[in-house]
Formats: sequence, structure tokens, C-alpha cells
Amino acid sequence: MAFRGVWQLKKLIVSYCDWGGSSRGIRAFMESELPTFKEKNPQLEVVTELIRGQHPHLKGFYKNKNERVVCVKNMTPEDILLYATRLRNALGRKVVKLKTRHVTKHPSVQGTWATDVKF
Repeated sequence: MAFRGVWQLKKLIVSYCDWGGSSRGIRAFMESELPTFKEKNPQLEVVTELIRGQHPHLKGFYKNKNERVVCVKNMTPEDILLYATRLRNALGRKVVKLKTRHVTKHPSVQGTWATDVKF
């Protein structure tokens, strides 16, 4: 995703095994979908990496020095393309768990309202 007009994903590494059965989908993805994905995203550096004996994965490096790894073992080329576009569209921020279910600038002094309050 573009943050202020700048794409946040810098580099996408496609790791696969040329022998393993779990890499069958990513090998088909590299033949059919990857060239068009590279053409549609010229701002992105796409690198293929051969790692024998390991399950395939996609690794994305972002401008804010974060990285995300997605395992694509036994997936179809269409599913792998979906995960690659999700990595491209992500901002690269870490997921932050909220302390409460609601976020407000001015929290209530009396506390949150609940339906089970008895007078």
C-alpha cells in the first residue's frame, strides 16, 4: 500500500525447493503468475531464492525495516498470488493489540457503560 504516495514494500523474496512436493504450487506460480506480477509492480524488487529441503515461503521487506514471512506450503498459484498482493498492500507495521474494545480521545470519568447495571 502506498503511504503518502510511496509504496512501503521494497523487496519480495520468493523461496522455494526445486525437488519438494510442497513447493509444487510455487514453482507453477513462478512460471505463470510471477512475470505478470513483476510487470505490474515495477517499484518492487522481486528475487527468487532456491532453498533445498525447506518449505516455500514469501518474505517481504518494508521501508520501515520490518519484514513479514508467509508460508505458502501446498498452495495453488492463485492463492500464492493473493498472499503476494497482500504483502505488497500491507504497510509493514507491527500488529498492536488494543487494551480496550473502544478507542476515544476523552475517556469517561465514570467508566464504561454496561447493560447489566442495576440501580
